[in-house]
Amino acid sequence: MRGEFSKKYLFILIKMAEKEKKPTISTLGEFGLIERLTGGLELKQSSTLKGVGDDAAVIACGDQGLVVTTDLLLEGIHFNLMYMPLRHLGYKAVMVNLSDVFAMNATPRQITVSLAVSSRFTLEMIEELYEGIKLACARYEVDLVGGDTTSSVTGMMLSITALGTAPLTEITYRSGARPNDLLCVTGDLGGAYMGLQLLERENEVFKVHPGMQPQLEGHDYILQRQLKPEARGDMVARFRELGILPTAMIDISDGLSSEIGHLCKASGVGCHLYEERIPYDQQTRDMALEFNINPLVAALNGGEDYELLFTIPLNDHDKVKEDPDITVIGHMTIPEEGTQLVTAGGAMIPLQAQGFNHMQG
Repeated sequence: MRGEFSKKYLFILIKMAEKEKKPTISTLGEFGLIERLTGGLELKQSSTLKGVGDDAAVIACGDQGLVVTTDLLLEGIHFNLMYMPLRHLGYKAVMVNLSDVFAMNATPRQITVSLAVSSRFTLEMIEELYEGIKLACARYEVDLVGGDTTSSVTGMMLSITALGTAPLTEITYRSGARPNDLLCVTGDLGGAYMGLQLLERENEVFKVHPGMQPQLEGHDYILQRQLKPEARGDMVARFRELGILPTAMIDISDGLSSEIGHLCKASGVGCHLYEERIPYDQQTRDMALEFNINPLVAALNGGEDYELLFTIPLNDHDKVKEDPDITVIGHMTIPEEGTQLVTAGGAMIPLQAQGFNHMQG
């Protein structure tokens, strides 16, 4: 009897311990951590129209909205200087932030840059980084207006904050999608992920055979998608030309499945995404075949495409159906239907957000 009682008591203790087990940063992930840290924050300023939870915060300035966004890039986590040229890194770091501004249907105006570097970085290397930052600013007519610099024990840390503006009536949030809205995407998907796979492979070959030249010929497009992406600022003007105002929008930085999840959660809707409608570039398809990867996986989970994912009312379909840079890939549903991938064979598979987890140890 004593042995049976001890086992039963031990079983109860184990169950209690499991129940009280606290989540870790790794299990929460980036967005779970943000939600845990900022959940319940009360906004005190009437001018703060949107705080945490969208591509950018929004602050009222008369009839204009000031959008503010920031991103932090760490060496070894977000970039590898074995194959990422510093000039390209500077350019890409700006694009990451401008893409968030464009996702609010706004125009970027200024950026600030904060940089921490270790002693292994020379003045010439830092100047090369800033050449890329300046090139991005010149291309998108954005002013570099400040920032900070400091030292780092190891590696490089680069943080950029972008500010933009838009009429309050034109700012687009993640939360405006409604059932029957069409789900659309700009450009094509999966290219950045396949470019990364190629670079990682050639980097591993270089470690073993330092004298061997990397095999990168014929892959210019997917390499550019990874190393020097372009934010879709052209689409903000295009929306106006087409006479549409997206009901909800987000940029694709963490993978299509993850971004659809954010839109659906913010808008309180479900979604049907059609596998056959997802657009790919031929280089993406070819490289996926070479790596034995389904291009669908690259699009859903790869990230860093920096295209725009947005919804429009059903009656705006005729306005976008002939546009070569916009593809209707699905439609929004009632929330009870969840987020579903409709396969080429007609099967319904629940979408799982499996994009890059920045907090994974």
